[in-house]
This record gives sequence, structure tokens and C-alpha cells, in this order.
Amino acid sequence: MQNGGDWILWVDIVAREVTLFASICFLIGGIDDLAVDLVFAAGHIRRRIVPVRGDRAGEGAGDQIGPIAIFVPAWDESAVIGAMLRTALSRWGDGDFLLYVGTYPNDAATIAAVAEVAQQDRRVRLVIGPVPGPTTKADCLNSLWRALQRDEAAEGHCVGAVLLHDAEDVVDSRELLVFAQYLARHDAVQLPVLPLPHPDSPLIAGHYCDEFAEAHGKNLMVRRMLGAGIPLAGTGCAIRRAMIQRIADGRGGAPFDATSLTEDYELGLAMAALGGSTALPRVRDRENGLVAVRAYFPATLRAAVRQKARWLTGIALAGWDRTGWAPPAAVADHWMRMRDRRATLAMPVLALAYIALLLWSGAFGVHLITRTPPLLPDAALRVLLACNLASLLWRTGMRAGFTGHCYGWRQALLSLPRAIVANAIALLAARRAAFAYARMLAGAPPQWDKTRHQFPDDPEQARA
Repeated sequence: MQNGGDWILWVDIVAREVTLFASICFLIGGIDDLAVDLVFAAGHIRRRIVPVRGDRAGEGAGDQIGPIAIFVPAWDESAVIGAMLRTALSRWGDGDFLLYVGTYPNDAATIAAVAEVAQQDRRVRLVIGPVPGPTTKADCLNSLWRALQRDEAAEGHCVGAVLLHDAEDVVDSRELLVFAQYLARHDAVQLPVLPLPHPDSPLIAGHYCDEFAEAHGKNLMVRRMLGAGIPLAGTGCAIRRAMIQRIADGRGGAPFDATSLTEDYELGLAMAALGGSTALPRVRDRENGLVAVRAYFPATLRAAVRQKARWLTGIALAGWDRTGWAPPAAVADHWMRMRDRRATLAMPVLALAYIALLLWSGAFGVHLITRTPPLLPDAALRVLLACNLASLLWRTGMRAGFTGHCYGWRQALLSLPRAIVANAIALLAARRAAFAYARMLAGAPPQWDKTRHQFPDDPEQARA
């Protein structure tokens, strides 16, 4: 009986120590998040006192920047690319743009879908890359860059900016006007990205709504307030031709790093290192509709894990090696890069927290059966748990608030159970990312680990 009591005591002790460690880590993360919230709140109050001009579509338009080249990389996108291109052409009308679509020689279905649209509008340029796919998204973008340079030389003109879009995007009819307006004063512009609520996947696809609502509604804004480098989202972002040429010149002629899994993230930091400025407009029309990029995000667990693993590998693991840290005096940049990479520590801590929960539950059940008193948390641990509970309630409330602001109260309520789903996806993605990173360290080339995309049947009804 004594031996039996010993092992139960050991379970109690292990549960307590694991809980203590996880609680301290969570408290540090909570303080970090609270600091971001305070910076955002201060900036929001200042904005209320001193309003920023040009927050309505068409207000404050600056000088004309010339035609915009839209880059759309497309590997195995025959299911969506035709509808995406036709929607873009319809919404942008007679706008001054060229639409370059990058494909691969071993993807005949996507080539055929793009060629069909290109026959109807000469502004659509089909570009077939030199090597079979998939390579990386950045490699495909470099093929489009080279095609643009050839066309500029042959036609005797230069575009004013390069705009990145994905093959599944539902573009906004007003975005070209917004880009022209803000590119007159900035080197790059990043529109908000608003995932579309998926009718068949309110939890898995829906958790992207929560994350992007907060990331683009608060986190990127805080980076701008602090003067830190702003990573681009890879879609809905436009860069002035002169700036992207500077980046290309520094990389041997190719502006996108073909060995990167998250070329958009790195591109934004590279541009900031060159002194470039990035605008984050939240422009609304007279009906209060936000000018944003909208798209369906992965709706299945496997697809979401694959996508999150690529982001985690490219930003927090391989990206750490590739981009390093900012100059010593750039405190805000150090802070933001630390936040980008803290997932490498947050995921193990989250796993330990779930293990601790199982240990406490198991120990409580054993104590209940054996009628022995459980080992209760001491005063210090109770304080830590109380602080973390308050932090959790604050965090879920903040996320629900941003989700509700973009999507309404129903989605705000759904954001609460989706927090658990997001944690599960993050844990599975961390495991996949670790193996992917290990393969990269062993010399395996990076590859476009894309997911199957979906385009709305009726784009006019696809509103976030």
C-alpha cells in the first residue's frame, strides 16, 4: 500500500512541476501579447484624436504610377484559375494592368485554363516556366519577373508596380485604385486578407478568419506603429517597380528567393532593410465595405496542417536561419521577429500543458478511487494559474472582438471553440514542420507544398 501511495505521489509531483513550468512560460507569453495590445490601443486612441486622411476609396489619390503587373503563380490550379481570372477581369474592367500567370510545362490542365482566358483579353499573359513543377512559389514568381522584363524591353514601357495575387483569390473591384493611391507615397502596400467563412468547415477553415482578423487588424498595425519591418502576406500586396528592382539587383537579378518557403515574409523584411515603407490601408467605401483580398482557406484538417507546417517551417525554423536578427539598435524589429519565432517554444509548452492536464485528471481519478487526499497547488502556483486564466480570457475576448468586427457576432462566438481547434492544428503542424526542417538540413530541396484550392460558385455573394 505504501508503494502504491508512492507512485501516486510521484504523479502528483510531476503534474505540479510540469504545470509550474508551463504556467511560467504562458505568463511570459501573456505579458508579451498584452504589451502588443497596449501599443495597439495607444495607436488607436491617437488615430481617433488625429484622424488619418485617405481612408475612403478614392480619397487622396496621388500621382499616377503607371500600369500594374499582377503576378499569379499557379501550380495545379486548373480548378480555380479560370474563374479567378474572369472575375478579376470583370471587376477591374478597363483598368491599366497586365496579368501574368505562371504555370509549369507538366501542368497541361492549368495551361489550358489560362490560355482560354488569355485568348479573350490580351492583358492576360500565360507564362510557362522552364522546368517541370512543382518547384517553389518564389521560383514561379521569378519566371513571371523575367517574362515582365522581356515584355518591357520588347514593348518599350515599364510598369509602375508589381502586385501579387494567389490563384484562388476573390479580388476587390476597388483595389487597383487603392494601390495607385498609396503607392504614390509608399514603396509597398499590403491590403487586409480576409478568409471567407466556409459553409462546410466552420471550425477548421473558420479558425483562419480569427487569426487573420487579429493579425491584419492589430499585429501588422503594431509593427507599423513601432517602425518595425512589415512582412508581406504574399497576396494582395503591391511593390513599386523601382523597389522590386533594387531587391532583384541585390539578389543577382531575381527578386524572389527560390530557396525560400515563405518568400513573401522575407520580401517584406528585405524591403524594410533597404529603407522602404509599407502602407497598411484599411479603406472602406461609402457602404462601409472593406477593400480586402478574400479567399477560401483549407477546410480539412490535413490541408490546414500542411499549410501551417509550411508557414512554421519557413518563418520560425528555416526563416530564423535565413533572416537572422535586425541591427542591434532596432529594438522593435528584434521584438517582432522574436514573436514570429516564438512558436518554436510555444508548441512544446502547449503540448506540456495538455500533458499536465491529463496528469492532473488521472491523479484526481486515482485519488478519488483510493480515497486519498490529492496534492493541491500551492499558493504560488495558484497565483500563476489565476494570472494565466485572466490572460486566456483576455486573449479569447480580444480575438473574438476582432473576428466580430470583420465577420459579425456569430463568427465571434464561433471563435471561442475554434481556439481549441487552432491549438490542435498548431501542434500537428509543429510536428510536421520539425520533420520538414530536418529534411532541409539534410539537403533536401524546398518544394511547393500547396493545398487544394476552391473558388466561390458566386463571387458576388462571397463577402466576409
